[in-house]
Amino acid sequence: MTATGSVWRNWGRSESIRPQRVERPRDAEAVQRAVAAAAKQGMRVKAVGAGHSFTGIAAAPGVLLDLEDVSGVLDVDLERGRVRLAAGTRLHQLPRLLRPYGLALQNMGDIDRQTIAGATSTGTHGTGGSFGGLATQIVAVTLVTGSGELLTISEDENAELLPAARLGLGALGVLVDITLQCVPAFLLKAVERPEPLQGVLDSYLHRSAEEHHFEFYWFPHTETGLTKTNTRLPLTEQRAPLSAAGRWVDDELLANGIYRGVCAVGTMAPAIIPPFSRVAQRLTGNRDFTDHSPRVFVTNRTVRFREMEYAIPREAVPEALAEVKALIDRRGWRISFPVEVRSAAADDNWLSTAYGRESGYIAVHRYYREDPTEYFTAVEEIMKAHDGRPHWGKMHYRDADSLRETYPRFDDFLAVRDRLDPDRRFENAYLRRVLGP
Repeated sequence: MTATGSVWRNWGRSESIRPQRVERPRDAEAVQRAVAAAAKQGMRVKAVGAGHSFTGIAAAPGVLLDLEDVSGVLDVDLERGRVRLAAGTRLHQLPRLLRPYGLALQNMGDIDRQTIAGATSTGTHGTGGSFGGLATQIVAVTLVTGSGELLTISEDENAELLPAARLGLGALGVLVDITLQCVPAFLLKAVERPEPLQGVLDSYLHRSAEEHHFEFYWFPHTETGLTKTNTRLPLTEQRAPLSAAGRWVDDELLANGIYRGVCAVGTMAPAIIPPFSRVAQRLTGNRDFTDHSPRVFVTNRTVRFREMEYAIPREAVPEALAEVKALIDRRGWRISFPVEVRSAAADDNWLSTAYGRESGYIAVHRYYREDPTEYFTAVEEIMKAHDGRPHWGKMHYRDADSLRETYPRFDDFLAVRDRLDPDRRFENAYLRRVLGP
């Protein structure tokens, strides 16, 4: 928890800043007062959640609004399966909050530490060729604008703003509540297998389109893809969850404990990374289980890292990943973290990385104590050549002029920003770079 006078740092330790003031509002009215006070003093305002973005999107040089206390279920429409949540609610709280109503999120990413507002504002998504990101599940939001107005945006009120506000980068105002279109709770049958990488690439387009949720990981320095296929099942099917011991060995001992040690040693002795990767791909990624959807979608990750992720047209994924593989081999880099490949359906949110096209995602990572710049900038050039769009909450090196070229509604979004925050009350250095002044 950040206090006034102390330094705020994000989870990946890629960003830090010392806010002039920290406030912890408890409700929408308190947020309004905080924004109005900042405006009177000529100060910028940023709301922060879990700090899980790797970019400076939440960095608050002026007033930092910690929305931890703006949390919980505000309203439920059981007939339509809709739930209104306070903006500071953490994703990992949702299974408990939604369980009494028999509801669940349609899709989730593999990390659930974020707040609902932070996750949608940066374009968080899971995988599944027929499913959109978190923002596509939003049917209404309430935000505090730059003038301190409490504005409702929904299918019935200010509907023309919804494609901008669902994924607004924190540039349009402070979200105070979000209404989600949920689905009846369901199970997922997970099948995880190591497979020859070339075969995975050859089958990616078919599997990402036909399977409910398909993704794979590739450890550099290997020829194996670790595939994850999740199939949706009704709650009436038989659960077959992982045993507590099995989950601990796979997800804590191997994926976090031993892996953390290898990453740390690898910063001093990179030569150990290729043999470890070959061992890791043999020890992991071979299991079947069936459980409630959040227990399958989400993976506990405690090893700190930094990440860059790009969305490209789905049909370009096999070629682009092959180019990344050749790049790593050519440069002789020793990369300890796997490359993650996912997919999402096209959507109509203006700044969504999947706007207007079926998308595939390629994510690269580095241990947080390693400098990712050389690796990430080189991979970014590959992604740009495939008309890539960077994840807003993950590291990249693009600016507004560059991003305008790949987002058809970029200037429409800027027009909404001019309307809701003409004085740039919610601006910071990152937003100036990616949106312009």
